[in-house]
Amino acid sequence: MKQHTTVDVAIAGYGPVGQTLAILLGQMGYTVAVFERWPALYPLPRAVFYDHEIRRIFLSMGLGEELEKVSQSSGLYQWFNADWKVLVEIDWSAESISDGPFGYLFNQPSLEAALDRKAKSLGNVQIHQGWEATALTQDASGCDMVLNRIIRQDGKFTLNDEQQSVRARYVIGADGANSFVRQSSGIEWQDLGFQEDWLVVDLQPKPGVKLDVPDIGQWCNPERPTTMVPGGPGYRRWEFMRLPHESIEDLQSIDKVWSLLSRWVTPDTADLVRHAVYQFRSRIAANWHRGRVVLAGDAAHVMPPFMGQGMCSGIRDAWNLSWRLDLLLRGLADDALLDSYTLERKPQIRAVIEASMAMGKIVCVSDPIKAAERDAAYLSGNVAPLPPFPGLTDGLLQMDGHMRGILGVHGSIEIDGKVSRYDDVIGRSFHLLVRGEQDPLAVLTPEQLEFIAAYDVSIVRLAETSDSDKGIYRDVSGKYLNFMDEAGLKAVIVRPDYYCYGGVADLEALPKLLDSLRAQLQISAKQANVITKTEAHHA
Repeated sequence: MKQHTTVDVAIAGYGPVGQTLAILLGQMGYTVAVFERWPALYPLPRAVFYDHEIRRIFLSMGLGEELEKVSQSSGLYQWFNADWKVLVEIDWSAESISDGPFGYLFNQPSLEAALDRKAKSLGNVQIHQGWEATALTQDASGCDMVLNRIIRQDGKFTLNDEQQSVRARYVIGADGANSFVRQSSGIEWQDLGFQEDWLVVDLQPKPGVKLDVPDIGQWCNPERPTTMVPGGPGYRRWEFMRLPHESIEDLQSIDKVWSLLSRWVTPDTADLVRHAVYQFRSRIAANWHRGRVVLAGDAAHVMPPFMGQGMCSGIRDAWNLSWRLDLLLRGLADDALLDSYTLERKPQIRAVIEASMAMGKIVCVSDPIKAAERDAAYLSGNVAPLPPFPGLTDGLLQMDGHMRGILGVHGSIEIDGKVSRYDDVIGRSFHLLVRGEQDPLAVLTPEQLEFIAAYDVSIVRLAETSDSDKGIYRDVSGKYLNFMDEAGLKAVIVRPDYYCYGGVADLEALPKLLDSLRAQLQISAKQANVITKTEAHHA
């Protein structure tokens, strides 16, 4: 008999994006079923970099100890010409706005194993590995997905006739670039025009071996553009661009691999973990949801790896989507909130893809004359610096406000003599940050106070000294007060994903700011059927 499951959210795909979303929703108390076509976690390295924003997300999920084991802080990211002269230098070890270095290197199998343990520790999260989605339909109240068992037969994985089905209020496609969920929903897949083949090689240096290589480097040598990067604690990675005259088969031979590595490493100094040729592409979905079906991660976008933002972008999708689903499942917003998911994520991701493509076009130069022209431009300083990381430009943001769409800062705060990370104290919700001792609640109407209560908006008052009687925290890091002072703001609303909704220069304008947020969430002051999280989970 075919097994049938009913849950709040079903997720197709159990890579880092699907794992992250399952954990976030599970920690909120929702029932989640995740389906992955492969019977076990993928055992080989893929992504190797995550940035400060992603670290902040992982820490909020309670993964601090695990991160320490599988990650290392990043160093200088340098681009060299063929003669090893520095063309570009980016300090990824510098202090970020999120409290800690800008970037981190990690081992993906180890990270996925940590995420897997966390997901499977949640009793309301079901993990079904070895099941592939084969049918998907939806109606006004939910989605139905059919899955077939994957078995190993004659050395290959294939579908068999064993089936199960799931009924969910929402289905998330986190099932990779060849996403069944995207294709079955008829969502267009747009090609942005970048296509290069690169050989990716992961190694583990033998005990006691120290390799003489840049920490993180792009060797922009027209004879063979090459990337060198740590692969997390105890691992190194090289990536070699396929030249026009080479076949993929030739590039994947073991002899060719060691020949390309011979300048830096040999079989006597390191063990080969894996090698494979990957085609770096740039693609993006036209829309990221259709009805109650939503895309995230590689199902919605793929990009060249030159900014290290492939996995990071997918984790941001899950982070952004999780609080939206929370509001929808609690009856605190209508489905228009999913429209703003695409409005927010797509422009930011497109900007990241285009920046990655631009970097790739600089790196992937195999013509010596064009490489010499590139080198001369960079060495003379006639090239504009890289643009800052893009924020949000549309979606659930104050229409004409200050700080809208900017990632909020993070640091330490103190009250009653105890210093803690802000996120650990305040938690995840909408936050109203207020500078100074004035009580923001005094300027609000009863309806606005009801809105704050219904949405669990945290009121966080910050000053240079703490006052526990008034609930005022001391800004130990100084980041929050500087952030607000530089913008000339007295109060800022920060969303559950840590991006700023908007701010006001004086508290008299705070009611209008709250009314704007309430209107965008499609909730009227007269609504009387708001339900709590506990009620939603048992509905």
